Amino acid sequence: MDSVAELFDLPADIVAGLPHLELVGNRQLFLERHTGILGYSEEQIDVNTVSGVVRVRGQRLTLVAMTAEEVRIGGVISAVELVGAESC
Repeated sequence: MDSVAELFDLPADIVAGLPHLELVGNRQLFLERHTGILGYSEEQIDVNTVSGVVRVRGQRLTLVAMTAEEVRIGGVISAVELVGAESC
């Protein structure tokens, strides 16, 4: 995969299909390349990815937007963790 990424001058995580996560302060989270929502409440949202489950904990959590590729979560985010990830 690294050689393909180098050949086309692309980041290796994009070529491998790994999730990309951006946290804006403690109020908004953007997650690209997910494979679905596993659980949803105002205190916890579990999002499935090829690398494991991204668990978002907080208060007044909401799905601001969701497409086939991206999830946007809003609220007061207190923790983000990767659950069930394989060891490297």
